[in-house]
Amino acid sequence: MAYTVIWYGRQGIVDKLTFDAEKTAKDYAISMFPTRKGDEGIVSVEVRKDNGTVVFSHAEN
Repeated sequence: MAYTVIWYGRQGIVDKLTFDAEKTAKDYAISMFPTRKGDEGIVSVEVRKDNGTVVFSHAEN
């Protein structure tokens, strides 16, 4: 099953990346959030299954 990491800025979706494993996708989202928040203005990130179910979400103001 594929998992998609979706990065959101204030205007909507900024980027999407696909991973084969949930843990890999979640670890990537957690580790990259501080960097992408500062560099690209990311405000939230989600990890979703193929069927659209959100398995992880993180946001900061």
